[in-house]
Amino acid sequence: MLFAELRLAEPILRALVTEGYVTATPVQAAAIPLGLAGKDVLACAQTGTGKTAAFALPILHRLAAGAKADTKLHKARCLVLAPTRELATQIATGFRTYGKHLGLRCTVIFGGVNQNPQADALRRGVDIIVATPGRLLDLMNQGLVDLRNIEAFVLDEADRMLDMGFIHDIRKIAGQVPAKRQTLLFSATMPNEIRRLAESLMQEPATVQIAPVAVTADLIDQCVYHVEKKNKPQLLAHLIVELPMYRSIVFTRTKHGADRVVRHLHSRGIKAEAIHGNKTQNARQRALDNFRNNKIPVLVATDIASRGIDVDNVTHIVNYDLTHEPETYVHRIGRTGRAGAKGAAIAFCDREEMPNLKAIERLLRKTIPVKNDHPTYAAEPKAASDGGHHHERSNAVPARFNADKRQQQQPKPPGKPASPRHILGTGVRPTNGGGNNRRPPTRQGGGGGGRGRGATFQKSR
Repeated sequence: MLFAELRLAEPILRALVTEGYVTATPVQAAAIPLGLAGKDVLACAQTGTGKTAAFALPILHRLAAGAKADTKLHKARCLVLAPTRELATQIATGFRTYGKHLGLRCTVIFGGVNQNPQADALRRGVDIIVATPGRLLDLMNQGLVDLRNIEAFVLDEADRMLDMGFIHDIRKIAGQVPAKRQTLLFSATMPNEIRRLAESLMQEPATVQIAPVAVTADLIDQCVYHVEKKNKPQLLAHLIVELPMYRSIVFTRTKHGADRVVRHLHSRGIKAEAIHGNKTQNARQRALDNFRNNKIPVLVATDIASRGIDVDNVTHIVNYDLTHEPETYVHRIGRTGRAGAKGAAIAFCDREEMPNLKAIERLLRKTIPVKNDHPTYAAEPKAASDGGHHHERSNAVPARFNADKRQQQQPKPPGKPASPRHILGTGVRPTNGGGNNRRPPTRQGGGGGGRGRGATFQKSR
């Protein structure tokens, strides 16, 4: 279905044309007409399928149609709740992009930062509030948020908000929103808890069910290490040498994180280069060529910069930072195990990333096996991450990373496989990373070979 066929307001269609959006994704084609009709919508759809536009476009259409003659009055008429600051920021960006010709104000509210700029924005007046539940409730308790004029109430990634313990906050917030409203709830899964929440918040909702994206190939051997965040650099260096990893891609959440990983590997005598948005195109291409030509065994990348990676015979993918987008995990590890070859995917999961792991396992519909063969973690010298200097130690580059020897061991590349397909027209694409607005609950209990309620984290010795 074309966006032009959805009978959206002309300023919205103009913004979509500017962004290059022509064809609606399945969730957009199903949810937008229902939203335009004013119905409550209960949608089960994965992240990366265009959910933001699926609820933002009909809401913007409604707000534009009901705009007051005096445009200087901005009262909050739409409230969107999201589990993390990253997702909240992305949703707000989507509203601003699609509604840039409407004169509406949108503000994003999340914890972990000074509340004063957010409070000031609310005092000046906003039409759309995108928020994480914890900080919004804090501001509500201070009398800084007025929800009496809310017409559209959205819960995005509702299952993840429940996993993070936000259910009580959600109910408190919903109790302050007018009963006469349109409610749209989006969730990647539809467990009984979500259905019960929907029944309590919605009136005869229309249901949208979108099939999940294809999951990982059986040829990829997956595992997870439960590890404290501070010990991730040592674990990575240990595995690169011990497995060994002849051609590996390590994914980090941030650009600075990628640089830190590279500096640490250099301090351990391991050749590595980073590609991310702060690198010039020439630097990114040079790093990719060095990786493709076996001059370096490790490429450290952020998700945005990694879209151009198309390299055969990648032996290992390491999720150094466990993404909060399950589909991003699938796309990451899909860079190994290609063209019939075997591949391995290793995930590092610290305490704050446990909800991310749970979401990934829901998408995969299986539990990722836990590995417990940790090295002995020692206090790191400051030089390992100090100022970006590369300190060579006595255990210089291991012989197994000698380029000539690796080329002898490296199998001949198979035919070039197709690059991972990315959905077009999905609104603002999510950035990688976790950074939860609130520290999620950790699991207690004894260790063991399998995950679950007995999963533990390796402690420093």
